[in-house]
Amino acid sequence: MTRTAPFDPAPLTEPVDRAAARAFSAQLRREGRLSGRLVSIIVLVIVGVAFLLVAVPVFGLIVASFVTRDGSGPIPLLILAVFLAVAVFIGGAIIRGLGGAAVRRYRLDRFARANGMTWHPGFANPPLPGMIFGLGHSRETSDLVRGERPRAVEIGNFSYETGSGKNKQTHRWGYVALRLDTPLPHIVLDAVGNNGLFGGTNLPVSFGPRQRLSLEGDFDRHFALYCPEGYERDALYLFTPDVMARFIDSAAALDVEIVDDWLFLYSRRELSTLDPAVWEWLFVTVDAIDDKLAQWARWRDERLSAAASSGAPTVPVDAGVPHPAAPLLTPPPRGVAVPGRRLKRRFSWVTVVVAVAIGGWWVFTLVSDFLR
Repeated sequence: MTRTAPFDPAPLTEPVDRAAARAFSAQLRREGRLSGRLVSIIVLVIVGVAFLLVAVPVFGLIVASFVTRDGSGPIPLLILAVFLAVAVFIGGAIIRGLGGAAVRRYRLDRFARANGMTWHPGFANPPLPGMIFGLGHSRETSDLVRGERPRAVEIGNFSYETGSGKNKQTHRWGYVALRLDTPLPHIVLDAVGNNGLFGGTNLPVSFGPRQRLSLEGDFDRHFALYCPEGYERDALYLFTPDVMARFIDSAAALDVEIVDDWLFLYSRRELSTLDPAVWEWLFVTVDAIDDKLAQWARWRDERLSAAASSGAPTVPVDAGVPHPAAPLLTPPPRGVAVPGRRLKRRFSWVTVVVAVAIGGWWVFTLVSDFLR
């Protein structure tokens, strides 16, 4: 994300013409880029109108009955004043929320333009290969800020839901996506600094301990590195001491995933924000990592060459015994062999124990009812 101009955070904080912000949101809706959010706005308006048409008259009648029955004492009027104050507060909060969303979109779009990037409101079900993007349902990205030089980069927020009804839970992430020059083995750097109180991983999935690779120096104090079995040498080729130092200095607070031809940085807080300090940190982090990614472009998976040469034709020799043809001196093709494309996720025995316990209790209740 090398920039020809200095970092310019001014659009994030300078005064905004609210009329211009509303016009910008209206333009997005005409272009169909806020269709999902328009449904939410319509629902809010319907609920608000229903509240005004039903709740206010009913409550007014109740207060009027108190007044006619008990006289014009202060208590009914006080109740009415409190009710009206709550209604005004709720209505004002809804209006401010809608206006605040429009201002946020306007600020982020102007910020992206000022720094040679573009802004997009987001997509449902983003087709990204990172581990968080295939979890749950109702998956959606938001506030995407994108750059194209020297490589494609996308900074945004992501949310998905698990469960339903009373058990529904919304999970929110911030992420940075960097496009790599070539596909690489699936590697995860689980940041130690953002783990739980007892050392539990911050990531939504976990990986088997046999895929854990210890690196030299104090890298293990900052990250737990996981790579597919058999790809340890490749991980050492990619994470040379200078690359390890760069990740420790610049991204120790973020979890990292390399998958296919993408590198993802993950955070449990939103990264596409109106906070200039967060953006400055992200720009410095991306520039620092990008400076080391070019050397990864030379990596090739030798297993692909071995698979191709296994089907090499044979040529006869004078003794009449066929021998394999000499392989051509060509480098392996770009790509990753099947064993290196995805890490194996750890099987959770806790889930099995809970499922067996529930099943056993269900069988026990059936048998008990049958014997009665």
